[in-house]
This record gives sequence, C-alpha cells and structure tokens, in this order.
Amino acid sequence: MAVIGELIRKAIDVYGFITSDPDPAQAQREVLQNLLTKAKLTAFGKKHNFSEILASADPVKAFQQVVPVHDYDKLYNDWWHYLLEGHQNVTWPGGQQYFALSSGTTSNSKSIPVTDDMLDAIRKSGLQQVASLKNFDLPADFFEKQILMLGSSVSLIQKDDHEEGEISGISAANLPTWFRSFYKPGVEIAAIKDWDEKVRRIAEEAPSWDIGSLSGIPSWIEMMLKEVIAHNKLNTIHDIWPNLQVYTTGGVAFEPYRKSFEKLLARPLTYIDTYLTSEGYLATQKRPDTSSMALILDNGIFFEFVPFTDENMDEDGRVKQDAKVLTLEEAEENQDYVLLISTVSGTWRYMIGDTVMLTDKQRSEIKITGRTKHFLNVVGEQLSVYQMNQAMQKMQKQFDIEIQEFVVSAIRKDGEYINKWMIGADKQVDGQPFAASLDSELCETNKNYKVARSKSLKGVEAEVIPVERFYRWSEEYKKLGGQTKIPRVMKEDDFLEFEQYVKSLS
Repeated sequence: MAVIGELIRKAIDVYGFITSDPDPAQAQREVLQNLLTKAKLTAFGKKHNFSEILASADPVKAFQQVVPVHDYDKLYNDWWHYLLEGHQNVTWPGGQQYFALSSGTTSNSKSIPVTDDMLDAIRKSGLQQVASLKNFDLPADFFEKQILMLGSSVSLIQKDDHEEGEISGISAANLPTWFRSFYKPGVEIAAIKDWDEKVRRIAEEAPSWDIGSLSGIPSWIEMMLKEVIAHNKLNTIHDIWPNLQVYTTGGVAFEPYRKSFEKLLARPLTYIDTYLTSEGYLATQKRPDTSSMALILDNGIFFEFVPFTDENMDEDGRVKQDAKVLTLEEAEENQDYVLLISTVSGTWRYMIGDTVMLTDKQRSEIKITGRTKHFLNVVGEQLSVYQMNQAMQKMQKQFDIEIQEFVVSAIRKDGEYINKWMIGADKQVDGQPFAASLDSELCETNKNYKVARSKSLKGVEAEVIPVERFYRWSEEYKKLGGQTKIPRVMKEDDFLEFEQYVKSLS
C-alpha cells in the first residue's frame, strides 16, 4: 500500500478544507491594502501618496485615480532602471536579489524584479495548485512519484548585487528542501544552458526516474519526450514512465498541441493549466471539468481589467491613461480584457500584455485569449489568438494534419493588404485550399473579420511548412527551451524576415 502517498493525499484534503476559496472582492481589497501598506515608504509609494490612498474612504478607487497605468517600458524607464543600478526602496521595500529575464512576445528584452516576497508568493501559489489536486481523483501513489519540470537553466547570471535568469530557473533554484527529492531533472541537469545537451542528458537519465507529472511549455515538453522515446527506443513515453499521469501546462494554449502530444502517450493524461509569468503566479486550474484557471486572489497580486476596445488602446497596443478600468467585482463574463496587475514585486497597475476572459465570475475563472500586441487588427480583422487557436483546431481535423505552430501578418501585396499565414505542421498540405478554408472559418466565427474581408482585407494566403523550421528560427533568433514562445502575430517587416529565413531551410 502506498502509505506515504495516502498520508500526503490526506494532508492535501485537510489543507484544502482549512484554506477554502476566499470571497473574491474582500480578498482583493485586502491584497491591495497590504500592498499599499508595505510599499507606502518606498519612492514609488511616496510619489503617489500611498498613505493618503490608505486613509481614503475607498482605497481601491483612490488607487485607480492616483496611480497611472504602466507597461514594462514606462515602469522600467521611470523606476526599475534604478534597481539595476543598485538603488533600494524604489517600488518595493528593500532591494532585489533576482531579476527575471524575459525575451517576451511584446518586448525584445525585459528585466523584471523578483523580490523575496514574490518568491514566497509563488511557493504559496504552488501549494494551492497541489491542494487542488484533490479534485482530480488521482491515486494515492501518484503523490510519491517524481515531477519533471522542464524550464530554464538554474545556473543564474551573477550581476553585481543580483542574479538574473528566467523565472522558471529562478523558481527552480529556490525550491524548498523537502521538494527536491521529487524534482527532476535535478539541479545538475537543470543548470545546463544548452538546450540540446540538456535534453540529451534527460534522455540518458530517464530510465532511472519514476515520473508521475510533467511541467513546462507544450512545444518544449513535446520535443523532450520525442528525444527520450527515440534515445531509449520506445513506442511511447509510458514504456519508460508507466506512472506518468499529469501534465501541468502553461505559457501558451495547449489545445493546438494535443493531437501530436497524445501520439507520444499510451493513454491520456490529466491536463492542468497554469498561469505563471515572469511577473508572478497568477492563476491555476483547480477542477477537472473545465480548462479555465482560477485567479489566485489572496496571495500578493491585485487584478484589474481593461475592456479590450479601440477606445481604451493606443496605436502601439498600450492601455490609454484615460481608459476605463474595472475591478474583478465590476468585470463581466465572456468579454475580452487587458489584464493589469499590482504585486509584491513592485509592479503597479502593470499591463502584463495578456488579454483574458472571465468564464465563471463566481469562481473567478479565466481563459487567456491572446496578447495585446498579438492581436491582428491592421485593417479591422480584430482577430485574437484565442480565435486563431480555435480555427487551427478545425483545420487540423479538416486536413488531417498536426498544427503545432503558426504565425500571421498583415502584409502589402500589389498595393493591397492581405493576411499571410505560415503554418508549422507534420506534413505538407496545399496552401491554397488551406487558406480558403481558414478564411471561411474565420468569417463564420468573427463578424469583424468578415466585414474586413469585404472591404480592406483583399486576400488570404497560407504556406504549410515543417514545424522544425519554426524551432530552428527560434534557436537562431531567440533560443530553444525554457519559456521561449513562438509569436503568433508579427509586424510586416519581421514576418518577411521570418518568411525568408524559413524558406532558406527548404
């Protein structure tokens, strides 16, 4: 009998009973009050009169009236650059031991402060995720198995008074001692910076591990599984890890990868979606009968919602300072919102770059629908990444292919705008009928796109190419593995360079 696993499962049940879901509005008010109280004597808190905000009749409204909305560039240029120069008490008390590096998909390079309070919050959010496993009807012995977390290198970069790395590497370098016996690939392999070398070592060590759970971005997890299978001459990954039962995904939507991913398995896994960013652990899926994630409301992050409409956004995809901004109480279901966060890392009314939709307000559950700058609206298409992903699932079924990556751009052809798609798939398909079907599907599901097609958007083209070319581009121009994501929407010049590169590989 799996005695230890049974004890862990009972402990999770008790923890879940003690820590029931908080009242959303009250929890968020308390989080904001705690943020303002702790940061009131920082340079940012003094500049924006946090003490007066706390003394006001309605601190939430006062906070929204006084503190401006920030994107990364504004917060860095106005405040965070002082942190990198060694100053303290800038946007959060004390200094920062870590900075999370992010190539991102909306900015070329970011250095985001990661405070001790944020690391503590990430650990607590991780415990909430573990506690929610009681809802997924997993056997007791699952809780004795190892967890393979495929992230960035834990070998961080030393810079003067701080260390730098991707958030997954920083988090893995600060795992609690009790968890390290469960953690794979282990610190030694996790410290390897070269992606190919790291995956090779994982494939070599795989037979000695008893993996029950995987965690990481879908594209890189899939590439790793393929290497383990090939190196060990397996049919499926369950031949070597028979107790694998759970995959915790995040970073991008999993559905486009499901078909190719499940070919590597002997049986389906339990899929759990999470929302861990360089700025914090925002949400996690807490129940099996939905793919939505519950916002983590009582752990150092205050959420705000900006209706994703033309009047609230400028031409660069930033929230306007006079935009209408809602609290969680005020937001409505099934609407696209730009997400703002204020956190224990000293981000204030910060535009994280994602758009989300509340799918269940009572449970505070959301879906990520896209990126503010990965939203195609050059000539009125108003296409979100969520809609693109939905369409790609239809194309997979219609053309019997596996679409793992794609990118689209509005480009000029013969003086008129067209949408050009590059599709990364497992086999070749004629681009002309693919483009026609994709165009028809988007017209059917998006009325704004349909209007654009009758006016300013004069055509749709598509090329279906081997998905490996996307990854080769990522390796050369970004990097492989870690938190690196393939952009879904590119500006015209970037797209033409990308197109030229992938064609050079043919």
